[in-house]
Amino acid sequence: MPDKRKHRGQHPSDAALFSSAQLPKLSLAAYDLSWLLGKGYAEKASVKLVGDRYRLKQRQRLALRRIVCTEIQRLNRQDKELKSEEMKGQKLLIDGLNLLITIESALSRGLIFEGLDGAYRDLASVHGTYKKVIETREAIQIIGQSLSELNTGQITWLLDKPVSNSGRIKQLLCEIAQENNWNWDVELVNNPDTIMMHSIVPIVSSDSLILDHTKSWFNLPKHLIDAYIPEAVILRFSI
Repeated sequence: MPDKRKHRGQHPSDAALFSSAQLPKLSLAAYDLSWLLGKGYAEKASVKLVGDRYRLKQRQRLALRRIVCTEIQRLNRQDKELKSEEMKGQKLLIDGLNLLITIESALSRGLIFEGLDGAYRDLASVHGTYKKVIETREAIQIIGQSLSELNTGQITWLLDKPVSNSGRIKQLLCEIAQENNWNWDVELVNNPDTIMMHSIVPIVSSDSLILDHTKSWFNLPKHLIDAYIPEAVILRFSI
């Protein structure tokens, strides 16, 4: 069945699954999962154990997987995180679809979760095809405006070549960059994750595996959502 979504907003069940009444339970579940992972237990088994204990639905379990990390991971990621004042003249390598989908979600009031490491993440996913939504162009404009105000250097976007429509989003990114005289390069690559994990240039991504292995990163989603998207729905779990 073709994807007919016009927005990347909330799932119909999200209002109930992530209501204020659910947050205390989810915070306890996040604490338990972080503890288990910190003791070396496998993620899949740990998520099932915690999810079953608290009777969590599938999207609640997905949220836990997105936001939870061990204390060692948290400290490692935060130690490598660059501040906004360090961005002047800085080259950046951007995990293109990862960033774009998060900003689209924020603009359409999809849920944005602040991870234990401080990174902003959404619950959207791409299953082999990227579908442009109504907020796509606005998301790109906001990203460009934010990077311009930070006075960054060369920006390189990496897009997943195997994902359908990645060529079309490359074209749109290039068009908007040219209209605004932004110094952007957009590349289609088979595996952006590997490139970003070994990059000597700071990266922009909320992918946990990338953040664990990369040399340095900038939390651009948090920076620009906090500054430009006041309507964003942000959930934080205290543990």
